[in-house]
Amino acid sequence: MSQVLHLEKDLQELFVDLHASGLWEDGKEISDAIIKESPDKVLSKYRSEKASTGFDLKAFFNQHFAKAPTREIDYVSDKEAPVVDHINKLWPILARTPEKNDFYSTLVQLPYPYIVPGGRFNEIYYWDSYFTMLGLAVSGKVEMIEDMIKNFAWMIEEIGFIPNGNRSYYLGRSQPPFFSLMVALLAEEKDRSILNQFLPALEKEHKFWMEGADELSADAPTFKRVVLMEDGSMLNRHFDNIPNPRAEMYQDDVELIESQGEAGKKTLLNIRAACESGWDFSSRWCADFDKLETIRTTDLVQVDLNCLLYHLEKLIASIHQENSDTAKYEEYYALCEKRKEAINTYFWNEDESYFFDYNWLEKSQTASINAAAAFPLFFEICSADQARGVAKMIDKELLRDGGLVTTNFNSGQQWDAPNGWAPLQWMAIKGLRNYGHDQLAGQIKERWVSLNVKVFKNTGKLMEKYNVEDTNLLSGGGEYPVQDGFGWTNGVLLKLLSED
Repeated sequence: MSQVLHLEKDLQELFVDLHASGLWEDGKEISDAIIKESPDKVLSKYRSEKASTGFDLKAFFNQHFAKAPTREIDYVSDKEAPVVDHINKLWPILARTPEKNDFYSTLVQLPYPYIVPGGRFNEIYYWDSYFTMLGLAVSGKVEMIEDMIKNFAWMIEEIGFIPNGNRSYYLGRSQPPFFSLMVALLAEEKDRSILNQFLPALEKEHKFWMEGADELSADAPTFKRVVLMEDGSMLNRHFDNIPNPRAEMYQDDVELIESQGEAGKKTLLNIRAACESGWDFSSRWCADFDKLETIRTTDLVQVDLNCLLYHLEKLIASIHQENSDTAKYEEYYALCEKRKEAINTYFWNEDESYFFDYNWLEKSQTASINAAAAFPLFFEICSADQARGVAKMIDKELLRDGGLVTTNFNSGQQWDAPNGWAPLQWMAIKGLRNYGHDQLAGQIKERWVSLNVKVFKNTGKLMEKYNVEDTNLLSGGGEYPVQDGFGWTNGVLLKLLSED
């Protein structure tokens, strides 16, 4: 059975030197590598050999480490086959089961099988998995959905929350809390009796997001992920419990701190918080849309995050209601109703007829027009008039030839124009349908599906993200090369195609 490797602690200066060497284009390759012998032995060998004449760091790495296996890298797809067949053939390629071999790695072993996104992402990811599950449901793979949810419940129990992914270097942050939607999806596929099985995990996840809420005051209005608003209501923000450079992007973060000095530590916290949001990175988080160094994620409470927590509170309330636990029902129902009111108070802009994030420090909304505004429609939190305003803005500012851009600003970051991402297409399509904006929802669906299929026919692959402005290209922007696979693209596309 593999043992979990904590990079900075177990490899110390070897880990730092590997990243600082510049010999690897992608730092994640270093951080995901496996070691066949104990890290203290490898570190000891490094200390005794590194000063010797002609020492070759890359050769040393290749001798003692092995690249994390990626099954789909050698997979050859049939471009002539229907894309639905391609996706169904990919599920077993993207599936992972607990490892039986003895090695050291940053991978946190999970007790049940799961689906990974693909490409460089060779572990389970939190919010990706909900959109992957949409496709698994279409494929009839309900057992895999349940196994993945059991893994998430196990992580909540063992770790205290669902991390970004099952790697030791992700243990400081979570991701957008879609667990309640996963459990609700499973209940739809099976029956509502399954909800009670996951009630303890749902409540424990809620406690994680609300940690410190009881201690907040006007003088100390924030703690980790909770923010006390000026009217006394409580909203949430993204955060990361670890202040150090990210293990998967170590050298980039070290250089950031060196270039910015003390201010770099605050910048790093905001970068890590943006990673928890899943939108890493976007002009959405920046005071100056063009400058990532003005990132201020922790100064913001986010519309999509709070809509997700509304759903979590509402689902917990409904389970307690079905269990005839009136006190618990009333407790959680009151929480979700207060949050709904706060969402409409702080995020809704009457003049623009759109939802924006809110800067709790400056007591003003941000100016970023982005696809997160569809979340109140998805969860049916807003009025018909509000939904009409959102639909109008989406049509005017975000709709492109290949679907929706993430924001209407092109910064070169991957969660900005010209890129579109599968999860945001789905949230917008479903949200618009909830309020009768079927024509716009249909346009988004048609354009997104068409682009996905076109790229598949050209390349034999489904991508992590797409350039929806120039549909002759694949995508652009971001910290790493375009990935293929790809879990949530597969899931959303299969779901949309199944509706025809």
